[in-house]
Amino acid sequence: MSSKLIEDQVAKQLEQIKRGVDEIVPEAELVKKLETSISKNRPLRIKLGVDPSRPDLHLGHTVVLEKLRVFQELGHQVLFLIGDFTAQIGDPTGRSETRQNLTREEVKVNAKTYSDQVLKILHPSKTQIVFNSQWNDTLKITDVIRLASQMTVARMLERDDFSKRYKGGHPISLHEFLYPIVQAFDSVQLRADVELGGTDQKFNVLLGREYQKNAGQEPQVVVLLPILEGTDGVQKMSKSLGNSIGITEEPKEIFGKIMSISDDLMIRYYELLTTENLDAVKQMHPKEAKVRLAQELVERFYSEEAAQEVAKEFEAIFSKKGLPSEIPEKIVTGAQTPLTKLMAENDLAASLSEARRLIAQGGVSIDGEKIKDTTYVIEGKSEVTVKVGKRKYLKVLFRPSA
Repeated sequence: MSSKLIEDQVAKQLEQIKRGVDEIVPEAELVKKLETSISKNRPLRIKLGVDPSRPDLHLGHTVVLEKLRVFQELGHQVLFLIGDFTAQIGDPTGRSETRQNLTREEVKVNAKTYSDQVLKILHPSKTQIVFNSQWNDTLKITDVIRLASQMTVARMLERDDFSKRYKGGHPISLHEFLYPIVQAFDSVQLRADVELGGTDQKFNVLLGREYQKNAGQEPQVVVLLPILEGTDGVQKMSKSLGNSIGITEEPKEIFGKIMSISDDLMIRYYELLTTENLDAVKQMHPKEAKVRLAQELVERFYSEEAAQEVAKEFEAIFSKKGLPSEIPEKIVTGAQTPLTKLMAENDLAASLSEARRLIAQGGVSIDGEKIKDTTYVIEGKSEVTVKVGKRKYLKVLFRPSA
C-alpha cells in the first residue's frame, strides 16, 4: 500500500475518532499507531475499563461506548474490561471521602447487567469482554508491593481529588492509592494500544502508559471524552441529580426526555452520541431534529418498531393534544379524594409536599384543566384523567362504597 493511501486512510480514521473528543495524549503517537495498523493490516487493541459499581447505565455512560463503537467500525479490536476486581476497591475519582467497598456478590450482579446493556451499543461479535479478576485474583503480596514500588506518594498527590483531600485534612486510605495502580496494570495485561476514558479519568489512564513503559511495552495512547450534561443542561448527567436518561428506561420516557432538552444541548447530544452530520442537523427545525435524535436512541436501545410507535404517540399527545394509548388506572372507592394524596400514592409525586409544589407551579391538570389549588379535592365525578408534567397520566375511576 502506498504511503499516500495510508496517509489518506489515517486522516479519515482520525476525523471520526476525534469527533467530540476532549483530548488525545499524545495525538502524534495515535497517528503512528494507525499508520502501522493500516500498513500491516493489524487492528489496534482498544481498551475501555468500567467498574460495575451501579446496576444501570445512562446516556452519560454511553459517550465512551459510542466512541468504542467507532473504533469497532474502523476495524479495531475492542477490549471491554469489566473491573470486577477493582470495583471491590472502589474508584476514588472525584470523591471527597473514601468510597464504600462493594461485595463480590454485588459486583457479580452488576457486571451481568453491564454486559447486557453495553451490547445494546457495541457489536457483540466484535466485542471481547474481559474481567480483571482473571489476573488480579492471582497476585501475591510480593506482586502488589512490586507494582506499588513503581509509584511515589508525591505522584499520587498530583491527582486533584487526592490533593484536595490531603490539604483539607480528609483521610485517604492506602487502598485508594492501589486503585489507579491496578487499573494501570490492566493495560499491561491487555497490551492495550489505546485506552478510552472520561476526562475525570485522565490521571488513571495516563498511569497505564507509565506501567506499560516499565513493562517494556509500547505505551497506550489515551483518548479522553467529555462528561455529558444531564437534561438540565448544567450539571453532569447523574441519576441522583434527577437529570439522567437511563438506557433501560421505557421508550416513551427516553423519547420524552430527549424532546424536553434545550436546542443547544440537543446539538451536543448529537455530537457525542451519534455519527450524524452536525451541519445537516443544524439546518433542521429543532423539533424535527429532536424527534430524529429521540427515535435514533430508542431504536438503538429497543427496536425500530418501538421508536416509530413512541414517535407516533408523541405526535398524538403533544401536537394534537391527544392522550397516550395506554394510561394506568386507579379505582377509588367513594365519591372523592384529595388530589395531593392521589398523586403521592400513585407515583405522580414523590411525596405530599412535592405534590403541593407541582400543583402550585401549574404542572397538574384534570381533564385538561390546570389545577392551582393545593387543597383541591376531586369529587362529583365518575371518571377523570389526571396529568402531571408532560408525560405522567392517571385515569381515576370512582366507585360507590359497598
